[in-house]
Amino acid sequence: MGDDKDTLTQLGHPMLATAHSLLVTNIKGYEEDTTSPFDYGESEPCKKVDVKRISVWLLPLLYSMVFAVGFVGNLLVVLTLINCKKLKSMTDIYLLNLAISDLLLLLTLPVWIHSVTNEWVLGGVMCKVITGVYQVGYFGGIFFIILLTIDRYLAIVHAVFALKARTVTFGVATSGVTWVVAAFASLPGIIFTETKLEDGAHFCGPYFPVEWKNFYSIMRTILGLVLPLLVMVICYSGILKTLLRCRNEKKRHKAVRLIFVIMIGYFLFWTPYNVTLILDTFQVFFDVSSCETASQLDKAIHVTETLGMTHCCVNPIIYAFVGEKFRRYVSVFVRKHIAKHLCKQCPIFYRETVDRVSSGYTPSTGEQEVSAGL
Repeated sequence: MGDDKDTLTQLGHPMLATAHSLLVTNIKGYEEDTTSPFDYGESEPCKKVDVKRISVWLLPLLYSMVFAVGFVGNLLVVLTLINCKKLKSMTDIYLLNLAISDLLLLLTLPVWIHSVTNEWVLGGVMCKVITGVYQVGYFGGIFFIILLTIDRYLAIVHAVFALKARTVTFGVATSGVTWVVAAFASLPGIIFTETKLEDGAHFCGPYFPVEWKNFYSIMRTILGLVLPLLVMVICYSGILKTLLRCRNEKKRHKAVRLIFVIMIGYFLFWTPYNVTLILDTFQVFFDVSSCETASQLDKAIHVTETLGMTHCCVNPIIYAFVGEKFRRYVSVFVRKHIAKHLCKQCPIFYRETVDRVSSGYTPSTGEQEVSAGL
């Protein structure tokens, strides 16, 4: 990349930089067009043909699977929370916002699928808008997972204080602040994303100045991996200490298992992407700047971020469906609003009412099942 401060470098990101635009990743002063962000000391530019071939065939399939599963699961959470649970607690508010965050990210996938297989046809404004929706959904999902973790901690470790603090009003207020923070965290990705004409086709992707690319990669790693895991370790350590004093051994073991599933799951889904992103950003520092290695990193980024996005499909299962009461709410919603219309002659689908399911709800204990996984 040299010392040229005008050199723009594209952040290796399969959602924001389409598969085709990976072929042209170094632009000097918007005039000099090459095919590699690094000077590899070779007579031929780094074409990365394998990256393009794999991207065109693999990414649409992976994105389609993630979109289908994640969209259905998160939409079901949103509809159940609004229609059945009526957003009665702070936990409900956070679960709703987490599902909305995941839906925002997922709704951009069809656009990226089209851009991978064809070219960008929506123009420069929509390039920034779609990028902004993806970015806000990404950061929003992370922040609401953090809030749900803190919510669990308060509900179990500081149960008396939680009765006063964990209110719907406070949940709405903190959610509003969280969306604002997510929007600010998304600004660099939005500002430096634009459409360009490359090899006769238009592409939408990020073109970061070198210094901003380094900053943005570090920021994503801190906010997307370090901060969530730090909060989880602190909060779940306190939760585990409290649960170990629980006399109900069956519930204790179930809750402990859930805690480890949440932590290990998040670590397994997002760590590979964040590590790969850092390696890609600081290729020269880690001595992995050869053309062959850079191509392997591009492939790895595609696969690892798709793995990370799969966490959107897992979120409804971990944070909502794992609770017995929430599963009953989902069952009632499906019976009342979906199955009944599919089979109007099957009264078994609408015998059960929401009132019967919620008859055991109490403000102090009703939501602890979802919060604690008990």
